[in-house]
Amino acid sequence: MSASMLSVSAPVALRPAASRSDLGTRTPSVAPPGARAAAPVYCFSILAAAEPGVMPRVLELFAKRGLVPTRWHSDVTGPDGRDLAVDIQVDGLDVQTGDYIARCLRQVFEVDTVLTSQKHVGQKHLGQKHVDQKHVGTR
Repeated sequence: MSASMLSVSAPVALRPAASRSDLGTRTPSVAPPGARAAAPVYCFSILAAAEPGVMPRVLELFAKRGLVPTRWHSDVTGPDGRDLAVDIQVDGLDVQTGDYIARCLRQVFEVDTVLTSQKHVGQKHLGQKHVDQKHVGTR
């Protein structure tokens, strides 16, 4: 398929995936002391019929935008195992694109309910919180 045939319906603000050759050569970025790095995580909770074609149709909405969910969990639930509950998380997905994907998911055959939420996950960097090894145990 040529590049001119590909189209993305909504812009996605994600960092490009690293190639296997890049993985060992990247320099990690370090936040200044006291900074809080927060990455938005868009969450989808889907209830659908437990049919074989549901999961590929759901995954297609992410794949055609070049997105790989960072978390995908699914369970067959309900009486007689007729329901499928799918929880999906995508790091760095902006609200507009996440809302658009949710609207598309609601139109997928056999999908009954789509709930969305967004969370911010970050690690607080603590500056000045270290032990000076040469003074440990001495007076």
